[in-house]
Amino acid sequence: MKREKIHNGWDLDIYFPLQDRVTAKPRLRGITMIIDKGTGLRETFDILEICSEHIDFWKLSFGSSALYNPDILRKKIEMVQSFNVRVYPGGTFLEIAHIQGKIKPYLRRACKLGFSAVEISDGTIELPAWKRSQIIKMARDHDLQVLTEIGKKEAGEIFYPELMAEQVKRDLEDGAFKVILEARESGKNVTIFNEQGNIEREKMNKLLLSVSGQEQIIWEAPLKKQQLDFITMFGPNVNLGNIQPEEVLSLESLRNGLRADTFKLALAEKEKQQVNP
Repeated sequence: MKREKIHNGWDLDIYFPLQDRVTAKPRLRGITMIIDKGTGLRETFDILEICSEHIDFWKLSFGSSALYNPDILRKKIEMVQSFNVRVYPGGTFLEIAHIQGKIKPYLRRACKLGFSAVEISDGTIELPAWKRSQIIKMARDHDLQVLTEIGKKEAGEIFYPELMAEQVKRDLEDGAFKVILEARESGKNVTIFNEQGNIEREKMNKLLLSVSGQEQIIWEAPLKKQQLDFITMFGPNVNLGNIQPEEVLSLESLRNGLRADTFKLALAEKEKQQVNP
């Protein structure tokens, strides 16, 4: 197996315990999406300077981007994208635009501001399947990359895995790049997560039964135990979202076996190979 050192800050010949991490961008798997609730330009630069190689998507959460000074917003978008990170506004603002009949001006303005992607969701509203499909195609016609989201934001809302799997397939066929599974900021009592934030495996498996591959999904996983569970199940190149900016290196450490939790996985795998060479 090729042993690869990626930005080993020690400049020391020590390879990372988990060896399969995809590092070249743009990544199709192993995506990390962060949720930004209002970092300023200086803080944004600091995060990017340290972490940009480990971030794929930068989400300006909810409708918060509408509260920025327009000049600051443009500068922030330009800064993020100068570090080869794609930036997009949270889906809630698009839902508001839809309710007010302003999807076309919303998409035009997103382009003018410099966003490289948009999120299309129905976490709070009801969005007919034909309209969702239409909006995805409209966004693609504006050369915007599309991330869609499945699942409602309401705590305890019933999640129907089979129906959501069908939605995933339709979204991808309509031109979505990836489909995000809702977990909100808490990661609890929503979609496939129970009140303690644990993954309900039966729901997850039913969802995956009809999806061509789990790499088509970005799993929102704001809690460390969720990130660990997904990495344990699917490996270091699972797509994860709703990561707090200050947690990017913590997650990347998990992906590379640089934290005890996943270092143990690498040790266990090595022992297995020694027993069964």
